[in-house]
Amino acid sequence: MDILIIGGGLAGLAAALDLVGRGHRVGVVERKQYPFHKVCGEYVSNEVLPYLRRLHADPVVLGPAAITKFMLSSPGGRSLTARLDLGGFGVSRYALDDFLYQLAAARGVVFYLKNTVTDVAFDPVADQHRVTLADGRTLTARVVLGTYGKRANLDRQLQRAFFTRRSPYLGVKYHLRLPGFPRDLIALHNFADGYAGISAIEADKLCFCYLTTRQQLRHYGTIAALEQEVLARNPLLREILGSAERLYSQPEVINEISFAPKQPVEQHVLMCGDAAGLITPLCGNGMAMALHGAALAAAAAHNFLEAHTSRAAMETTYSRAWNGQFGARLRVGRAVQRLFGGPVLSELVVGSLRHWPGAVRALMRRTHGQEF
Repeated sequence: MDILIIGGGLAGLAAALDLVGRGHRVGVVERKQYPFHKVCGEYVSNEVLPYLRRLHADPVVLGPAAITKFMLSSPGGRSLTARLDLGGFGVSRYALDDFLYQLAAARGVVFYLKNTVTDVAFDPVADQHRVTLADGRTLTARVVLGTYGKRANLDRQLQRAFFTRRSPYLGVKYHLRLPGFPRDLIALHNFADGYAGISAIEADKLCFCYLTTRQQLRHYGTIAALEQEVLARNPLLREILGSAERLYSQPEVINEISFAPKQPVEQHVLMCGDAAGLITPLCGNGMAMALHGAALAAAAAHNFLEAHTSRAAMETTYSRAWNGQFGARLRVGRAVQRLFGGPVLSELVVGSLRHWPGAVRALMRRTHGQEF
């Protein structure tokens, strides 16, 4: 085949739609069966809407929430609000990923579901990749995209530098129902050693997702105890946790979330989405970055497949485009993260930003992109 995409999340599905629309033969390996939940904030900046419409994948049919306002609170409950310049929309990954999967399958993308990749080897003589699946099958592809998320065993096989460094973070996500919560608001609430985001998605549901540390969870023993003893010290979180209806009994949890820098190309594999770099949840917009990265990767791969560029030029062009688009955004995200988590510093920062709206807007601009 022309393109094999490892991972069927947002970046992988969007790239598949883009490339099959350009006339290429595309395969996607995904370890789960659609639809499924993922740990994700489920807020998307409107910067991606022109691209989704170009792919004939406008998410309006899913009934997303229109989000125009932002709130930030300190661990003690002090808060500030601001308008979002571009605005965004809220939609669950359960709905959005399945929607894109159905479109891609209908347009001829070949899916290898409930499967994983155990090895990727590049043959310089044949100028193609040989990819081994867990079920024993071997596939060949001229281009491979790595869109498999934050962390996978494939990172070990590719000997990626970040994989050897342990990360202290874990993520937790629920869907909630909370009558009266504003459907045009995304709120980020700080607590000791973490922060939680809440915003509306489709129907009358909310996404509630938070980042904390493994050490916190070990100390309190259970997620329920952690939420009661730590998150609930923020009065705004205490109200949410005490009033909301949880729409599934067990939360989705992901471990070892790493914000360390990554490379957009590894051993001739073009990395995209969280596999290329993860923005801190405090700055949001990882979903938009995944979709924007898919556009960059698809364009670079298309030019190579059409013999407009060499493989080396494809990889260089993509690396430069990716770093130009996201490098500064990720650096700002990592810097902003260091301002929060500690209760005293968080209180000082939120207290200062309440009286400095220009700084709030500047930070949002630096962690969000432009329409494309």
